[in-house]
Amino acid sequence: MNARAGTRPVVRLGLAAGIVAVLTILGCRSGKVESAQHSVPVHSSLGTLQLETIAEGLATPWAVAFLPDGRYLVTERPGRMRVISAEGELSEPIAGLPEIQARGQGGLLDVALAPDFATSGTIYFAYAEPVDGKARTAVMRARLDIGNLKLESAERIFAQHPAHRGNNHWGARLVFAPDGQLFVTLGDRYDLRDQARDLSSHIGKIVRLRPDGGIPSDNPFTTRNGALPEIWSYGHRNVQGAAIHPDTGDLWIHEHGPRGGDEVNRILPGRDYGWPRITFGREYASGARIGEGTSAPDVEPPLWQWTPSVAPSGMSFVTGDRWGTWRGDLLVGTLAGERLIRLEGDAGGLREAERLLDEIRIRIRDVRQGPDGAIYLLDESKGRLLRLRPPGDQG
Repeated sequence: MNARAGTRPVVRLGLAAGIVAVLTILGCRSGKVESAQHSVPVHSSLGTLQLETIAEGLATPWAVAFLPDGRYLVTERPGRMRVISAEGELSEPIAGLPEIQARGQGGLLDVALAPDFATSGTIYFAYAEPVDGKARTAVMRARLDIGNLKLESAERIFAQHPAHRGNNHWGARLVFAPDGQLFVTLGDRYDLRDQARDLSSHIGKIVRLRPDGGIPSDNPFTTRNGALPEIWSYGHRNVQGAAIHPDTGDLWIHEHGPRGGDEVNRILPGRDYGWPRITFGREYASGARIGEGTSAPDVEPPLWQWTPSVAPSGMSFVTGDRWGTWRGDLLVGTLAGERLIRLEGDAGGLREAERLLDEIRIRIRDVRQGPDGAIYLLDESKGRLLRLRPPGDQG
């Protein structure tokens, strides 16, 4: 299942983009919105949770990161990045972003703080980069000057090859591993799925980079002729959720299937995850089978799959004692499913334990556990940053 695609022009940041951004945030002339924070009860197996609105007025929010001072850094897919205060006030758009192609599912996508952000101020972000009438997933790092709301010393450290004219399946999740290396997920761009298992292409891959964009010497394909040495795994369709397992340090991801076959996978170096040769999904229009079946000896099987599709986006492991029996479980946001799904188990097997948020039904784009232990969600439906608290938690 795919995220709902829109059509937006290429965004060139600067004065004009800032004016447009100001005018689109609830008609507020200052470009800032003080959210009237409120909460609603959410029923769960733990008891009644509280879902709080921190901020609203965002335009198709895609990713959130937590700043050390308690503020939030949020990307908006049309090509803006903002800081949100603890009280829910939206900043003006941050200046200094590159040219971004905001069309279809593309735009400004994930953002991650460098592990040493507290001293370096460095952030990383993924975006759809226009090039010669086409576009590609790219990753840039820059220093965030929060006081002046601008990026400095911006440098592109990675760009997907090849570029493509299509507007879908960018992947674009960024995750730092415990050893400081950076994982980047890359979609199959919808029309190029036959390249997902081609090691000379970035299409349908997960790559592993050094923080400066260099290639770690222990990547699995550094000595294979014809293979791109940054590739970590292959055979992926469109990975829009990624997180590091808190106990093992392994990368876990989920990815969109077509008509059925959304998957949760533990990612191991050098492994083939099957797309489009092996999948539970079928063709959208005809319902015809894709590839050779649902399993093969040389393909890593999913830990879990959804048929029909839920269109997963964003995910986080639950850590800390505040969540009781949920500790170690996996929370997955869904777009078409309009729920937060809790999975329990481990690499030996998962099961879907619970679907949450029946009360409100929202398209969840991102899911993160914050430094305070609460679960944060980005609501694409209404442009909100939300916080989910466990029973009895007063913040």
